[in-house]
Amino acid sequence: MKLNIVLATVLFASTAYGQTPSPATDVEKLPNDHYGKLVRYGKKLTEETYSVIGPEVTNKKMRYAGNNFACTSCHQDSATKKFAMPWVGAHATFPQYRGREDAISTIEERVNGCMERSMNGKSIPLDSEEMKAFVTYIHFLSKGIPVGGKVEGQGLPAFNPPNRKADSLAGEKIYANTCASCHGIDGAGLRKGKPGDANGYVFPALWGKDTFNTGAGMNRILTASIYIKTNMPQGTSHGSPVLSDEQAYDVAAYILSKPRPVKAHLEKDFPARWNKPVDAAFAPYVDGSSAEQHKYGPFQPIMENMKQVKKDMGK
Repeated sequence: MKLNIVLATVLFASTAYGQTPSPATDVEKLPNDHYGKLVRYGKKLTEETYSVIGPEVTNKKMRYAGNNFACTSCHQDSATKKFAMPWVGAHATFPQYRGREDAISTIEERVNGCMERSMNGKSIPLDSEEMKAFVTYIHFLSKGIPVGGKVEGQGLPAFNPPNRKADSLAGEKIYANTCASCHGIDGAGLRKGKPGDANGYVFPALWGKDTFNTGAGMNRILTASIYIKTNMPQGTSHGSPVLSDEQAYDVAAYILSKPRPVKAHLEKDFPARWNKPVDAAFAPYVDGSSAEQHKYGPFQPIMENMKQVKKDMGK
């Protein structure tokens, strides 16, 4: 069974998705009016998050992000790369139902979801210049896409996980051979400068204190597996993977076995328990499977259990 894993998505205009040059390169062609200034600021926030709203910036009031990532640490190519959770077209999909809240959410709420989880930080005020800039940049990347419209390469591809528990020991070997040269054998990443200078990373940390927290989508093994297969090592693209499903699954298990910041109150996520992702490895569990299985699999039995949960809840 394939899992359709759809995350934040946003892309561009009336031309075909994936056409070169990237729509992000058109930002500098915009006039120097209020819209153009907000788009350019939004692009800067996306690419240099750490230097504007990161935890090391001089103005403490601007420290919204809790780690030194950039948004582009995950949303590659200025948030336009196919199947790297691009923002192309995302503006046309909001407001949208979000299972994590079991509510209709705005695009601003989605941005803050990433800030609180992937960036391990706090919400950006809705009326701030920073929030307006993020939303305006997403709007720019979504120009020409009608409400409800779809573009090729949104989110992540479907993933058919191996029918077994992920092997973190095998993943450790894959990590050493494939990932450590960029992210470090200790998972600490490669800084552009030194801690404290607000210059971020060349390659981000994958575990430890300066990374995504346990509430992030990337902390779920199925999401991490398909992201890794589709986009890693650096330069990999959809349709030309370096790692197999099995290898991506195991290396994701190894990475997620490591310590990272803990998101408080995760028990409030997915209040409609029937739509909780099978790899959401935090309580409460309503299908009879263990926490260990929710984290590392095998997931096929959980999928079958969740079918019964949905049936019992009339879904």
